[in-house]
Amino acid sequence: MMLPSVAEKEKMDDIDAMFSHLLGEMDDLSQSLMSAAETPDLDHVTRGENTISIGFTDLNESLAELEDHDLDALVADLRSKSTSSEPQLPTHQQTMGPRDNHTAPPATTLTPGAAAALPPPTNPARSSAALKTKEPQTKSDKIKLALEKLKEAKVRKLIIKVLMSDGSSKTLMVDERQAVREVLDKLFEKTHCDCSVDWSLCETNPELNTERCFEDHECLVEPLSAWSRHSENKIYFVSRPQKYVMFTDPHLFYMWKKKATCLKAISESSKQLLLKENFEGPTVIVPDLEGMLYLKEDGKKVWKPRYFVLRASGIYYVPKGKTKLSSDLACFVHVDKVNIYTTNNYKQKYKAPTDHCFILKHPCIQKESHYIKFLCCDDKHKLLLWVNSIRIAKYGTALYSNYKAAVKRSLTLQTLCSAARTDRPNGHAPQVSLAPPPTTLVEDYPDELPPDFIPPPPPPGHV
Repeated sequence: MMLPSVAEKEKMDDIDAMFSHLLGEMDDLSQSLMSAAETPDLDHVTRGENTISIGFTDLNESLAELEDHDLDALVADLRSKSTSSEPQLPTHQQTMGPRDNHTAPPATTLTPGAAAALPPPTNPARSSAALKTKEPQTKSDKIKLALEKLKEAKVRKLIIKVLMSDGSSKTLMVDERQAVREVLDKLFEKTHCDCSVDWSLCETNPELNTERCFEDHECLVEPLSAWSRHSENKIYFVSRPQKYVMFTDPHLFYMWKKKATCLKAISESSKQLLLKENFEGPTVIVPDLEGMLYLKEDGKKVWKPRYFVLRASGIYYVPKGKTKLSSDLACFVHVDKVNIYTTNNYKQKYKAPTDHCFILKHPCIQKESHYIKFLCCDDKHKLLLWVNSIRIAKYGTALYSNYKAAVKRSLTLQTLCSAARTDRPNGHAPQVSLAPPPTTLVEDYPDELPPDFIPPPPPPGHV
């Protein structure tokens, strides 16, 4: 009669131990995140300047890489904001406290004591007059002014280097209010690509060998600000056909249990019906995906198979000796707390069973950590299903809105191209490149095209 109670007691002890371990992990993670936030304010300017440019050694280099019209726009924007905020400068500094004295340049900043000693109307007028009389003429003058104004700016701005698949790059200025779709529009203008829904902005992390495509609704500055100070991460502008595959081929996700022959025969009207049923109702329906995945053990290059189940609230697994019933499932991770990253060469790096792997991690974690979940699929198709089904669970209606906006944008471009084709006398459509232009010194010659004709050398004896 004593055996059941002993077994039950051991089970409760195991649960208590697991719960204590979980609390310890949560405490460790919160402490690590808090330590980064509690860095002394003396280093505030240095950290601020580091986040102003992405993909450059320093801010000076990033400003120099901006095209002239972009630099002019930046200076004009910063000066207008500075002028409009000057009358409120003394009050703003008193409410914000001494910390602002570290971020604003000495030439235009007053301490609270100095602000009280001097008449408030005099200094803004003098400062405004000085700005009007000293107009920056050369590019170096503009860069110097931009450096000063960026430190004063209330809205965070980043100057980023975006790499193309052919090795060339574009330099852009973005601020914290801009979504990824707006940055894509800028790149469409600069690269003259086809503006299809597949074009994406992706971040790569060489230390973890990972890639993630930013979602169109994300504010780009936010994830970039999570990069570590000396990060080797890069931003790429690339075409990713799988970006919206859940909307172009919804049957792959909502009819995944059916045979491949049945899926090939599905009609376009059936696809539209699936979209309506799963994305246009009161809530988005997440694919009921489940199957065997390989999970990497913490700190080891050992992968063990586990049966995973995807639900709207997160990813669950079937504990050893249990069934797939909801009451038996154990929570693996909540998808709203992590981002999904695809990987490269994990078969060699971590001895994974295949190279079709993905990881789940908090965006602030930039190096290898036991808080990262490493998962491996049997093949490329399963990887496609899991990664994009998790995106559906995480982003829901926002993902569908992104797709519809991208389709509308693409159709608008096609209409413009059709109109241009009718205006051409030979009836040929204008050539639209399907890839970013080849490597050129676009910063030095932004609008100059290579010559079509090279003149012959002068005749002998000609001076």
